[in-house]
Amino acid sequence: MARGLLRVYLGSAPGVGKTYSMLNEGWRRRERGTDVVVGWVDTHGREATVAQLRDLEVLPPKLLVHRGQTLAEMDLDMLLRRRPEVALVDELAHTNAPGSAHEKRWQDVDALLDAGITVISTVNVQHLESLNDVVAAITGVPQRETVPDAFVRRADQVELVDMTPEALRRRMAHGHVYPPEQVDVALANYFRLGNLVALRELTLLWEADNVDEQLQTYRRRHGIDGPWETKERVLVALTGASSGEHLIRRAARMAQRAKGDLVGVHVVADDGLRSSSPSHLDEQRVLLTQLGGSYREVVGANIAEALVQLAKAENATQIVLGTSHRSHWTRLSAGSVVNAVIAKSGDAVDVHVISGPARVAPDETSPPQSEREDQQRRHPLSRLATFGAVGGRRRLLGLAIAVIALPLLTLGLAATRGDLPLGTVSLLYLLPVVAAAAVGGAAAGAVAGLGGFLLLNWFFSPPVHTLSIADPRDLFTLVVFVVVAAVVSALVDVAARRALEARRTRSQAASLARATGALLDRPDPLPALVDEIVRTFPVRGVAVLRRVGSDDWSAEATAGQDPPSSPHDATLALPVDGDRVLALTSVRMRADDREVLSTFAGQLAVAVVKRELQAQAAEATALAKANEVRTALLAAVSHDLRTPLASIKTAATSFLPDDVAWEPEAVRTLLGTIDTEVDRLSALVANLLDMSRLATGAVLVHLQHVGLDEVVAAALTSLPYESDLVEVAIPETLCAVEADPPLLERALANLLANAIHASGHHPVRVMAASQPGGWVELRIVDRGTGIAPVDRDRIFLPFQRLGDRGAGSGVGLGLAVAKGFIEAVGGDLVVEDTPGGGATMIVRLRQAPPTTFHPEPGAAEATDGTSNTNGTAAAGGTPPSNPVLRGRGPE
Repeated sequence: MARGLLRVYLGSAPGVGKTYSMLNEGWRRRERGTDVVVGWVDTHGREATVAQLRDLEVLPPKLLVHRGQTLAEMDLDMLLRRRPEVALVDELAHTNAPGSAHEKRWQDVDALLDAGITVISTVNVQHLESLNDVVAAITGVPQRETVPDAFVRRADQVELVDMTPEALRRRMAHGHVYPPEQVDVALANYFRLGNLVALRELTLLWEADNVDEQLQTYRRRHGIDGPWETKERVLVALTGASSGEHLIRRAARMAQRAKGDLVGVHVVADDGLRSSSPSHLDEQRVLLTQLGGSYREVVGANIAEALVQLAKAENATQIVLGTSHRSHWTRLSAGSVVNAVIAKSGDAVDVHVISGPARVAPDETSPPQSEREDQQRRHPLSRLATFGAVGGRRRLLGLAIAVIALPLLTLGLAATRGDLPLGTVSLLYLLPVVAAAAVGGAAAGAVAGLGGFLLLNWFFSPPVHTLSIADPRDLFTLVVFVVVAAVVSALVDVAARRALEARRTRSQAASLARATGALLDRPDPLPALVDEIVRTFPVRGVAVLRRVGSDDWSAEATAGQDPPSSPHDATLALPVDGDRVLALTSVRMRADDREVLSTFAGQLAVAVVKRELQAQAAEATALAKANEVRTALLAAVSHDLRTPLASIKTAATSFLPDDVAWEPEAVRTLLGTIDTEVDRLSALVANLLDMSRLATGAVLVHLQHVGLDEVVAAALTSLPYESDLVEVAIPETLCAVEADPPLLERALANLLANAIHASGHHPVRVMAASQPGGWVELRIVDRGTGIAPVDRDRIFLPFQRLGDRGAGSGVGLGLAVAKGFIEAVGGDLVVEDTPGGGATMIVRLRQAPPTTFHPEPGAAEATDGTSNTNGTAAAGGTPPSNPVLRGRGPE
């Protein structure tokens, strides 16, 4: 069974006429005798749309009950049984109600197509999956109902239903789209003019891309290789030379005049070796993007063939090339790229050859640095002069092979003189030449070739022991030997150079990959990047310097043994951004190393931006946290200050009237209320002050040895609760802890008050015991509702009450103050579940180290109760507490 055809009407917004066009097409087909059925249509109550139904057959909907509501959906089973030739199905992106055959309506449509039924449907651009987030960012309205782009692109026809934004807004104002009561809201929100213009542009671009894809599919299906001039596309070839910017601007003007697209392409050699300047290519890529073009990078052995293939793939109509700067020898040996592109492009593509830019200062005899580097890169002899493939030790070893192997070979062959022809002997002499070139490079190979020529001429070419050659055939043989030796030496040297360049390229690529990984993984990648520079390049020191004055510099990151302190002290300085430079102290630095360093400078710029953004994010987070705390403080204090103040005012004003005689019991009750509420206010103010001291770091910690039983007793005494609400089980033999007694007492009082409030009428248990590692644990166990695991970190934050706003609950500072004071004395506070229900607060404190008292001689002579010079109390002979001060600021 042949699959049905799909036709989709695409619109930019509701109300442009998609459903109207679908019904009109269905009615036209019915008039031609086609069996047409409306599977689903949503007219939205629009009179013109309802009128378009005319006498079309409309299938009844399928009713589904979900969560007590009756929902109407398209009856897919009935439509499949009816099997019309054409089915009209509105709202392609609709989500079906639970209980339907498929989750989405486009899946229903797919089932109809599989059944051989042709479907005509509608969809808006905001429902396309690839544009869903873009539309949400433009309109501020997220769309939950989407349809995959691939399904719509597979449609046999996608017809655009277009309407200008002004016309659509007029339709809205006239009430042709929404009811009158919704018009003003719609025009002020989703249907704003800017939104409609953007949605229309997205729709046109998506449809243009779809048409271009259909064109490419048609050309591939029919084997059409040549470009069709449906739209001008200008392809500009980039080599990384300094003249590339001139070429890009010229191509951009050509594309602009032709109202066409601009595409820049760089062909990378398939051997993986770099033959262009990365810094120039980066600059040209940025310029290309600024001029509205796109960048492509392809790999190929033949530059001309790769360019022509890409031009055909991009359907380019014009190719722009720069004039060749290759040497005559290179053009003779490798051919002309320009001529090859012209020969391969055929008649369908125009090839433009652009001359280089004019010199700004024609009186200068030396080219600028970038052009000198281009000339060295293009000319093979200059590359040999500026780039060494082997080190000095290997070069000496190659010369040693030539000096030793050639005389030994001559000594061995001297006995066979006359038995072997000169051609055979010359082949044997090629062996040390190849060996010398392979080990020592071209210089050693040249020395070996020259020495072999002289030895062959002196010992084996008649007349021997002279440099004259009697037989012209011997002269030819010796000339061939020299040529072969030179070619072999050059090839071996080129292979060695390429191998070394490949190794260096791999090393640089690995270094850049590590640097990129540091950019992604590390919060502050700047130190890692400068360390990577030291590991990769021959430098003594690296520094990222920031200008802080007219000629003052500050180091933001350094690495190496001798990092420079200013750009003037550096061997090389590369700009990172407007205020920063990358400064290096180096013994030697090659040109290609500088190119890679330019890439590192770019990554450093990204790292600097990342650091600044993180600093801004941290500042914003701190401000947000401060605002959150301020808001919580205002909300909490406004309630918890007003409540006791209202009680105090009510109780106090009750005594003002002279005509009221209060009973003594009532007077005591009112005075007790005032006393209780004043205590509440005092506790609130104390907690606020304690939290302020903790936040500003102004807590002065006075550590000394103290017993937990004494601190717990003092904390209980300070609480306005009955003593029978707390059960204390602290062994008398428990060792002392190291803490600040007032701070610890305040912290335990807050914990006990919180536990008593949570337990209600159940008693709170307080237990303590020594733990391994020199710790003492104090447990405060309540029988309240407990604390959920997700809230256990939040309860120690200021102004957190977990929804508890009952009387006496406070402002949510007690646990925050307790945790802050306990950590200030070197302890820790955590919460656990109480078996059987409730929460257990665990306070961990350091055991006090044992002290041994040795009275100083003459201590008993002091009887005035003062301390001697060693701090021992003279009056009683007991050791002092040896306080240790922590923190800063006044108490």
